[in-house]
Amino acid sequence: MPSRRNIKGWGALSLAIGAVLVTTAGQHPAVQLPPGSATGSALVTVSGCGTGGGPCAPVRHTVLLSGASALTGRAFVLDRREASGPVGITLRTPGRLTDVTVTDQRGRGVPGSASQDGTRWTTTGALRADARYTARLTVEEARPGGSVRRAARLDFRTGRTPAGERLTASFGPSSGRTYGVGQPVTAELSHPVPESALDARRTVERALVVRSEPAVEGAWHWVGPTTLHYRPRGYWPAHATVRVRSGLDAVQVDDRLQGGPSTPLTFTTGDRVEAVTDVASLRMTVLRNGRVVRTIPVTTGKAGYRTRGGVKVVLGKEPLVRMRGDSIGIARGSDDFFDLKVRWATRVTWSGEYLHAAPWSTDVQGSENVSHGCTGMSTEDAAWLFRTVREGDLVEVVNGYGEPMTPFDNGYGDWNLTWPDWQRGSALASGPGHTRHASGSLLPAL
Repeated sequence: MPSRRNIKGWGALSLAIGAVLVTTAGQHPAVQLPPGSATGSALVTVSGCGTGGGPCAPVRHTVLLSGASALTGRAFVLDRREASGPVGITLRTPGRLTDVTVTDQRGRGVPGSASQDGTRWTTTGALRADARYTARLTVEEARPGGSVRRAARLDFRTGRTPAGERLTASFGPSSGRTYGVGQPVTAELSHPVPESALDARRTVERALVVRSEPAVEGAWHWVGPTTLHYRPRGYWPAHATVRVRSGLDAVQVDDRLQGGPSTPLTFTTGDRVEAVTDVASLRMTVLRNGRVVRTIPVTTGKAGYRTRGGVKVVLGKEPLVRMRGDSIGIARGSDDFFDLKVRWATRVTWSGEYLHAAPWSTDVQGSENVSHGCTGMSTEDAAWLFRTVREGDLVEVVNGYGEPMTPFDNGYGDWNLTWPDWQRGSALASGPGHTRHASGSLLPAL
C-alpha cells in the first residue's frame, strides 16, 4: 500500500500538470513520472477539447499507464459536459501515440484524428452519455538503440445526463401512415429553447433532419420555444416517402441541456388532392393530381360568421358530430342558436370549422351563404368528399370575405406564409432567429 506521502505527492503532481496545461494553451509538455513508477510507464491525460483542434483544458483525468506485458491504468468517468464535445487523449511523457482505436461497449468505433506531433488523439465529435469506452493504443518511445513500442489500454465511461436536462423531440404526424401532400412535419421539444438562445436553436435545427424521396427543398420554422414545423417550399410530391430523425443524442445544446434520443418518423404521401372553394361562385372544385374530379355546390359563412380564407389542411374526419351554438358563444334562445347532429364532417380547424353535410340548406347551396363558418353541401356530396380526402389533404377558400387562416394557432395554416417569410422563422436564416406572427382573431365556427 502506498504511503500517505506518496498519495499526497501524486495529487500534487496531477494539480501541477493541470496548471501547466492551462497556462501553455495547447502545448504538450513532457513531465516526469511520479516517484516509484516502473520503467516504461506512461502518463496520459483525458479531457474535453475545443473544436477545430483547440486545446484540451482544463485537465480532468490524469492516468498512469504501467504493466509488465501491456500498459493499463485505472478506469474513470467523464462527466456529461466533458463528453459533450471532442475528447482528447494526450501523452504527457516523452514519445508518441500510434494506432489509436476507441470503441464503445457494442464494439462500434469512435472516429478521431491524431495531432501532427503524435502526442494527442482527439475524437471528431461528442461521446454518448452513459456509455463505456475502451481506448487501445500504442505508446512509442525513443530509446538508445531504437524505438520501443508498447500496447496500452484505457477504460472509461461517460456519466449520465439527468432525465430532466435531456432535450428530445417528438415528431408528428404518426409514423407508418399515408397523408396528403400538405401535411407539415412537427417537432415538439421536451424543453423550451427561447428565441434569445439563437446558437442553441441553430444546434437543434441542424440536428433535426428531414429527407424525402423524391427530394425537395424545405426548412424548419420555430412556432414557439418548444415547437417547430417543417414544410417544403411547395407541397410534398405525390407518393413521396418522408423520413425524419434527430441527431441530438449526446449533443450539448447549451450550458444546461444535452440532447437525448428521439424516435424517428417515416410517412408517405398519397395523391395530390385539393378542395378549392370559390366563395364568389359558391362552388367547390375537387382536384386529384391536377385533374378536376367533382364540382360541388356549397354554402359558406354568412355575415358575422365568415369562413376563413386561404389554405387549410385536413386535420381529421368524423362520420357524426354534434354541433351547438353555445360552443361558439351563441346564446340559447337566440335566432342564431343551433343544436344539430351533423354527418360526414371533415375538420380543417381546431376551433371547429368543417366541411360537412347540410341537408337543411340544399335549396340555397350554390347561391347563398347561410352557415356559421363551415362549408355545407348535400349529404351525397359530403359523403363522397369524406371518402375522398385524407389527413394532410389541401382545402383552400378563395374570393371570400373572411379573415385569413392564421399560420399556426388553429390548425395547419403553414402554407399561407410565403417561402421567404417561412425561411425567416428558421434560426439558420441570416436574419432574426424567429419571425413573430400575430395570431389574429379566431372566427366563430362550428
